Amino acid sequence: MPDWGPVFVAVALFVLLTPGVLIQIPGKNRVVEFGTFQTSGLSVIVHTLIYFTLVCILLLAIQVHMYIA
Repeated sequence: MPDWGPVFVAVALFVLLTPGVLIQIPGKNRVVEFGTFQTSGLSVIVHTLIYFTLVCILLLAIQVHMYIA
């Protein structure tokens, strides 16, 4: 049985942490903006670091596993 945990974690975090879709850190006018559908280079870097940190925590430290038959 293949382990689908890393796939689901990576896809869910990618969708949730795409800059400008739900949240943008840092925003253009404020530190945090919600649902702007805009992005910047700094925002992409910040969201990449948050994504990498959460993926490492969930996959390496907590070891999320999902087995689907």
